[in-house]
Amino acid sequence: MASSSLSSPMMLLLLLLLVCAHAAAANTAGYPAVAGGTGYTRMFSFGDSVTDAGNLATIAPNSSVTSLPYGQTFFGRPTGRFCDGRLIVDFLAEALGLPLLTPFLRGKTADDFRQGANFAVAGATALRQDFFKEMGLDLTIIPPFSLDVQLEWFKGVLQMLASTDQERKEIMSKSLFVLGEIGGNDYNHPFFQNRSFTAEIKPLVPKVVAKIESAIKVLVSLGAKTIVVPGNFPVGCIPMYLTMFENVTDAKEYDSFGCIKWLNDFSEYHNQQLNRMLHQIVHDYPTVTISYVDYYGATLHITRHPHLYGFERGSVLRACCGDGGHYNSKSLFSCGLPSSSVCTDPSTYISWDGLHLTEAAYKLVAHHMLRGLPQPPV
Repeated sequence: MASSSLSSPMMLLLLLLLVCAHAAAANTAGYPAVAGGTGYTRMFSFGDSVTDAGNLATIAPNSSVTSLPYGQTFFGRPTGRFCDGRLIVDFLAEALGLPLLTPFLRGKTADDFRQGANFAVAGATALRQDFFKEMGLDLTIIPPFSLDVQLEWFKGVLQMLASTDQERKEIMSKSLFVLGEIGGNDYNHPFFQNRSFTAEIKPLVPKVVAKIESAIKVLVSLGAKTIVVPGNFPVGCIPMYLTMFENVTDAKEYDSFGCIKWLNDFSEYHNQQLNRMLHQIVHDYPTVTISYVDYYGATLHITRHPHLYGFERGSVLRACCGDGGHYNSKSLFSCGLPSSSVCTDPSTYISWDGLHLTEAAYKLVAHHMLRGLPQPPV
């Protein structure tokens, strides 16, 4: 079985070619040219379960993510990560020579956050919980830790770390801010509660993008100099969505790789709107580096070319950990429950639990991100 490691020259070359193509597209769209590098003294991350390293598990210690098989691949134990091992943000920290970020809700003193903090919470949304309450959604799985709340947490940490304006400026200018991925749950929650796509879900996109824009402006006002903003993943290739919207009678709904076209079109729509906003905001703040990260393109690439990275073709659209069905993702949050089973080798799967990727897939996305990481200001 081929390994999913990036150590081989051919895999590194393929990744480099992929990233160069994305970088060329970004520059054509008016983004600043970026090059990989280190030099950041801290990293602060915001988002949802793609980035959460233990915040939700601190609040809900009896949730399935607090038990094996979560964490089995790298840590050998559950850590609160919705993955079999490390997340994108973990690979970024390692590449930058930083320790894995302390989840905000597990930190107690300034020393816990000297080199950064992770504010992401699984299930978190860009929009406030009250917004979804007004929509009439069931709030039991929508945590009250929206992007606004996470920013308030960050302000508190910044106050702990900096006692003077000069210290604050130094911290902000030498820190890398990873704003997202965020927004996916703003759509997931109404999707999972059977709301109308046309009337209720798609119209959320401008509101979500506006909230991300507002968050960028807050960070810039505090002195941030380098912000990366990932887009959303191709949800039409995610096992849970493939199960929810499976259509055995209309093959035209699927692309040649088995992903649902209209769902991927929706992810692209969100990312296009996000790109448009970022294109404008970089002109508003010429002294700040604000970069888009193409999670969609990187994930779609490995989904369409799994053999290049050691993923088994037959498992590309199936969850490693799940409770059966065509995509091994028959019900939400089944991984870790008695009804679920786990694949023998998660490194040969792209999807871990039907909603989140495996460590092997996240590693590839992280490498894509690192190739285009901006240099910190001198």
